[in-house]
Amino acid sequence: MPKALPVLLDISPIDFTPLGATSSLSEADAVALAVRLKALADPTRLRLLVYILDQPDQDACTCELAPFVGLSEPTVSHHFKTLEGAGLVAKERRGMSVHYRVVPEAIDAIARALHLSGC
Repeated sequence: MPKALPVLLDISPIDFTPLGATSSLSEADAVALAVRLKALADPTRLRLLVYILDQPDQDACTCELAPFVGLSEPTVSHHFKTLEGAGLVAKERRGMSVHYRVVPEAIDAIARALHLSGC
């Protein structure tokens, strides 16, 4: 049985060296990248991120997102808790609603890590 990844509580900015650019990857960097990739490795979470990125303010409320993915608001909130724990989204409470936005720096850091130069 695969070892479960720890929950990431540190949502500080990440900066990964592109994979293959060095001959090693520290344990901490490997865990940090894996946790973020694991959070993204869900079709519903990917659809939620794409929806938010498609909005004019790149911001959306759970009340808009639940019908979009055909799930209940508590289930959507659960998915966002995973994304937030990985530092990929941030939330803001506005009255009774919770709005989410993507953290562009986190997505950029993952893209940089996965970018292979010379391919």
